[in-house]
Amino acid sequence: MAAGRPEAQDHPPENGFTPLEHPAPRLLPHIDGSVLPSLGGFGKHQKQLVVLTWIPALFIGFSQFSDYFLLAQPNGTCVQPLANDSNWTVSSPPVTATSGAPALQLKGNSTVEGYGDGSGLLCACKEWRLELQTGLSQNVVTKWNLVCDSAWKVHIAKFSLLVGSIFGYLVMGVMADWFGRHPVLILSVLFMLVFGLSVAFSVNVTMFSTLRFFEGFCLAGLALSLYVLRIELCLPGWRFSMTMVASFLMVGGQLLMPGVAALCRNWPNRDDWQVLQIVIISPFVLMLPYVWIFPESLRWLLATQHYRRSKAMMLRIARKNQVDMTTEPSGVLTELEQELHKKPQRTCIVKMMSTRNLWKNIVVLCVNSLTGYGIHHCFARSMMDPEAQPTALCHADYYTMAGIAVATCLALCPAVGLMGRRGGLLTFMIITALASLLQLGLLNLIGKYSLRHDTVLRDTLNRKFSVAFSIIGMFSSHAVSILSIFFCAEITPTVIRGGGLGLVLASAGFGMLTAPIMELHNQKGYFLHHVIFACCTLLCIICLLLLPEPRGQPLPESLADGETFTRQTLLHPGEQHLLLAKSDRDYSRVHDTPLHLSATGGATVAAATALAAVPASYALATGGEVIGNRAIANGV
Repeated sequence: MAAGRPEAQDHPPENGFTPLEHPAPRLLPHIDGSVLPSLGGFGKHQKQLVVLTWIPALFIGFSQFSDYFLLAQPNGTCVQPLANDSNWTVSSPPVTATSGAPALQLKGNSTVEGYGDGSGLLCACKEWRLELQTGLSQNVVTKWNLVCDSAWKVHIAKFSLLVGSIFGYLVMGVMADWFGRHPVLILSVLFMLVFGLSVAFSVNVTMFSTLRFFEGFCLAGLALSLYVLRIELCLPGWRFSMTMVASFLMVGGQLLMPGVAALCRNWPNRDDWQVLQIVIISPFVLMLPYVWIFPESLRWLLATQHYRRSKAMMLRIARKNQVDMTTEPSGVLTELEQELHKKPQRTCIVKMMSTRNLWKNIVVLCVNSLTGYGIHHCFARSMMDPEAQPTALCHADYYTMAGIAVATCLALCPAVGLMGRRGGLLTFMIITALASLLQLGLLNLIGKYSLRHDTVLRDTLNRKFSVAFSIIGMFSSHAVSILSIFFCAEITPTVIRGGGLGLVLASAGFGMLTAPIMELHNQKGYFLHHVIFACCTLLCIICLLLLPEPRGQPLPESLADGETFTRQTLLHPGEQHLLLAKSDRDYSRVHDTPLHLSATGGATVAAATALAAVPASYALATGGEVIGNRAIANGV
């Protein structure tokens, strides 16, 4: 019988442990490490699709900055005052608002900012002559005379696009995780054309604001789906550079927008703002062929176990990248064949709350995005010169903000390359906090403790310092906003990447919403608004230290992958092991046990035998304390 036994039974393994046969690791969950390299890596197919995600970025930039022209405040001249007003006569000369159109922005007491003495004389006008300085000869404000008592409707129209975008990010993000990226992209394009073109034919400001809400909703779905598709197409070394190209194109849309508006001026048989809206929306027609030429994300199909669709797409990608899958040695297709029987499994963003670390990371990035966009408006308003002429004010401020956006994108590339995602985000957040605190505190110190007698020099220095800190703050806060969104796309698992990115983008929308809110309240509470966001920057600096560093790492695919994507410790695992092994422990309590070792002669021998059978690494890690006690007890 001994001859029939396996050899392992006659010769038991050393230390009494039987080796376990570990199954081969699965390849399909490792998309960046196994699947994409077997399909040619970042090949011709992926590069063509990434280029297709860049083209709409220019059009998205047009739509996002259209409010600066469609809802720009004009200069107003009263050509026919109310005849029944005791202070006005029909023969009175026209009264003009000449400093940034303050006569069109009412205070809470119905007086005009900078004019009048509380009686609201400049609004006692029957007919206005309104002139724009933004390239158009007529826009929504001049079309329906949204001045004086109707000026609040302009702010509602500004709200509509941003609020629609916020809801769009939240809803479309969940839909992208549940139904796929491709359906969300196509639906967004179709409804963007429908609602965007309908805006140009609005008959009143209520219809205009309502349609702009749905335009913002579809614009958010379009931007989010393209962002996710672009990230999921790239290998780790290409993700940031491909994303920054799209950012440059969006800024290019911002820079080209004044020229587009100038081309739409004085169009025959149509209002200028209607022509501009049609010109902005019409290029999205070029995205209709995406229904056939743009596929679903392979990464999403594999993460949600759509294996049958994944197989067909992998063969298509391999054919375009000129990879022979019949001879590929990795065994990805072989493993995929074995998984075809499994049913798809979808995940909702709500399951994020059951994780331990992932939800904290996303919340931190939401606060960063909100703070970055919110404080950006504070810096932008501090930079504006209230004494400049309206034309110079409009164009100078607009091009300054666009130039700062270009400089930010240029600086982000080397900064992230040197410091990584977390280091770059932390650095720009520190710069934002310093610029904000110095602007709030240093300017008051200059006026209070120095130059108290030379008021002209004091005001000049205050103005120059304020502009300098504003430019620095706008630069760094814009970088914080871009990096927060990209950071979230990298650390959020594929199964909920749409929902997680939607949360961060919606937070950015709330930050941008503070600008029209402050304008609606006529900038009341502006200082407190700036102080609150300055405090948020300090909080973000502390929280950023808790985030992981995703540079060079594969994208997490499942919730389990995202949960293990945590911040690296200061000490390497080997150093921590040595600290545990060399720690001084108190073993005095072992001698206080009630066991009478002298009465049991075999106890010491049994303990020594048991300890010898235990692997040295386990005994070293535990100090032999627990095992020694158990061995002594068993010997007794």
